[in-house]
Formats: sequence, C-alpha cells, structure tokens
Amino acid sequence: MAKIIPLPTKPAPRAPRSPRGPREPEPLWRDALGEQLRRRRHDRGERLSDTAERAGVSPQYLSEIERGLKEPSSEMIAAVAGALDVTLVELTAAVVDDLRDRAAERSVAGVRAAYSLAA
Repeated sequence: MAKIIPLPTKPAPRAPRSPRGPREPEPLWRDALGEQLRRRRHDRGERLSDTAERAGVSPQYLSEIERGLKEPSSEMIAAVAGALDVTLVELTAAVVDDLRDRAAERSVAGVRAAYSLAA
C-alpha cells in the first residue's frame, strides 16, 4: 500500500529581500530591436510604409515591431534589416550594444542609490 505523506501546513518562508530593494525589470530584446529599427529608418528619412513595402510586410506589422509589441521571426527581422540596407549581424550587434549600455546604466544607478542610502 502507498505511504501517505502529510502536507506542510505553514507557508514556505520568503526569500530574503535584496538590500538594494526590488530590481527593475531588464529591457526586452523585442523592445531594443524595435528601437534600433525605428532609429535606422528615421536616420534614412523613410516613412514606415516605404520600409514596410521593401521588406514585404504591412506598415501596421512593422509599426508593431518597432513599438516592441510583436516578436518577429528571424525571417521577418532579416527582411526588415535588408530593407534598411543593414545585415542581420550588424543589426544584432547594435541591439546587443544597446542592451549592454542599458545594463551598465542600471548598474551605475544601483551603485549611486546604494551610496546615497549609506550616507
């Protein structure tokens, strides 16, 4: 016969809080990608519809990508990158650089906050 194991009646203890307080959520890849695509399109002085037409996507879909509302497939990212005359490697590197810069800014802000709390 099976052995019955009693369930605990007390709630599990909470993990200790970080002394720096709650962490700010990290930026999402799709947000950084969208910002990079929009920046490049604006730098070229293009309208959304012009870039979308060359990429073979609807202007609405491209707009949603730029605003970080869609998770485009790698094929869609490559199509939009091609429409902006940038390689997938160049675009990916630019997104990674943006994410690294944001992470560095967040860590500097965290250090400043820790110093101000200690003072």
